[in-house]
Amino acid sequence: MKERSERLKAIKKLIKNNRIESQDELLHELTKEGFDVTQATLSRDLKLLKVGKVSDGHAGYVYTLQSDEDRGESEQIFVQDFLRGYVSIDWNATTVVIKTFGGHADAVANALDCLNLDEILGTVAGDSCVFAALRAGVSGEDFMKTLKKHIPDLEEDL
Repeated sequence: MKERSERLKAIKKLIKNNRIESQDELLHELTKEGFDVTQATLSRDLKLLKVGKVSDGHAGYVYTLQSDEDRGESEQIFVQDFLRGYVSIDWNATTVVIKTFGGHADAVANALDCLNLDEILGTVAGDSCVFAALRAGVSGEDFMKTLKKHIPDLEEDL
């Protein structure tokens, strides 16, 4: 988990401070920084960081990061999606179960995915239920503490 957060910070720094035109170029720069990362992992990292490409004003495109303001607005949309759809949250040693209103599980799972909580490995949505797999060593209480930082209005039991 520490390597991932350090890698994400390195990616942000490289994109902010350099003219990066391709994933290959970014992979090369990350290797020089001491990170051993695959193309697939880098693609997931770029998606997670919401990295985009913009015209350089000439003949090419360069990677760019979403502004803090845009990121804050996006997070608020995901928070609202989560609050609108969830009914209850419970967990065991490895899994969080989020009951939702009918048809809202996909939006709630997407909100969790887009909030990029380090505590979660991934989510699976049905129609009215979301399963979130917790990382090793993470408890349901840890997950709830982090979730409440992102969603202060969260009520555990409705």
